[in-house]
Amino acid sequence: MDRRKFIKYSFLAGTGSLLLNNPASLCSVINTPPQAVWVKGSEPEVLLREGLKPLGGMERFVSKGDVVVVKPNIGWDRAPQLAATTNPQLLAAVIKACLEAGAKEVKVFDNTCMNPRRCYRSSRLEQIAKKSGAKVFQPFPQKFKTVAIPDGEIIKEWPIYKDYLEADKVINVPIAKHHSLCRVTLGLKNLMGVMGNDRGKIHLNFEKKLIDIVTHILPTLTIIDAYRILLRNGPVGGNPQDVRLEKTLIASPCTVTADYLALQLFDLKLEMVPYIQEAYRRGLHKFDPDKLTVKYITLKA
Repeated sequence: MDRRKFIKYSFLAGTGSLLLNNPASLCSVINTPPQAVWVKGSEPEVLLREGLKPLGGMERFVSKGDVVVVKPNIGWDRAPQLAATTNPQLLAAVIKACLEAGAKEVKVFDNTCMNPRRCYRSSRLEQIAKKSGAKVFQPFPQKFKTVAIPDGEIIKEWPIYKDYLEADKVINVPIAKHHSLCRVTLGLKNLMGVMGNDRGKIHLNFEKKLIDIVTHILPTLTIIDAYRILLRNGPVGGNPQDVRLEKTLIASPCTVTADYLALQLFDLKLEMVPYIQEAYRRGLHKFDPDKLTVKYITLKA
């Protein structure tokens, strides 16, 4: 099943009545995967394993023979403990889960904001991704393909990396962190790492331009890394005092839903983050935010 069909059918999978305004409750829908999972209290590998179980496992999202792109945030020349880039242990666990589900190949890359060699090395993501069995590379300018966006309100075309467009499945693995421009960066904004051109042009009328582009490149599954979160001075960070250990992971087949849930980590409401609000306005969400079925899991240390 190709990724577009997968996204269409995944929309039909989640139903239920757990209200988000009762976060202590647990999803109790029988024989139906929850629309999202929130798991906390352990190390990244365990968070992923326990988070995937109620969703149906990685095999629900990745089929035998698939070429999979796993898209972390490698954008900054920062060590993992500074929470500016995706946790290396979580990336390793995601890659291994994809391969165990039958993926033929897993690709990992990011169009970084700082020097790519330094970003790939300092974040430890290149080293650990290769060790876990992924093909890791830095994007080549000639491999960005211009994609038409006929329904875009401002942007009518934009270059997207060819490997991303041609993947059978995409697993989006952003880190949850503060962002000086748009309050917080999560799953939707992490997709800027597969975009080419001068991405600074997106910053004016950011919420409309970003959503124009991501409407056509939404991933199969979004797994938000909140093991450590950056509370201030994002997206670059650099001060350990700006980092809080959360030991949390949020996952959903709907990126908008995952981002919406993750706002709680920063005590933000939807109306405070215009680009996520814009995603809802345009109907990019698969699930009603007022009737989400969320499986909350607290693990014992």
